[in-house]
Amino acid sequence: MSSHPRQSTPPSAGPPLARDDGSAAVPGVIAPPPLIYLGGVAAGFGLEALLPSPSVPRALLWPVGVALIVVGGALALSFVRDFACAGTPVSPYAPSTKLVTTGVYRLSRNPGYLGMALVYCGIALVTGSLWALLPLVPVLGVIDRGVIAREERFLERRFGREYLRYKRRTRRWL
Repeated sequence: MSSHPRQSTPPSAGPPLARDDGSAAVPGVIAPPPLIYLGGVAAGFGLEALLPSPSVPRALLWPVGVALIVVGGALALSFVRDFACAGTPVSPYAPSTKLVTTGVYRLSRNPGYLGMALVYCGIALVTGSLWALLPLVPVLGVIDRGVIAREERFLERRFGREYLRYKRRTRRWL
């Protein structure tokens, strides 16, 4: 789910299984990113069950929460669409075949992860579970270090200068 659409094929014919320098042909993320976010939401709901958050009028939480879910869902879906159009795998456990730099990837190197974070916040607000927002901080730390950093190292090895140019001109999140 890392940075990818302007369709660019690496110089080699097909993705390598391993490199001579011992580096893997896949990013080696620590866990599937959606599960990391779901784990945070579950921990937040657990906190909410133990210590209910203060009551906030639904009229305030509901519209903001729904808007975050819609915008986050659109970002996450656009990332899937952009990968499909480029013909490169969505899974961080499969080697990227194309570098995607168009569509939402012009604005963010990680629109899927940004979208999932927005959906996470929206779910917390819509359900009135404000404690669910607390685990988002460590979740984003895990996503940043355990997923994105690993994907970026992989993309640098895989696409070289082309990825470094893209990385310089496009922000990681927004």
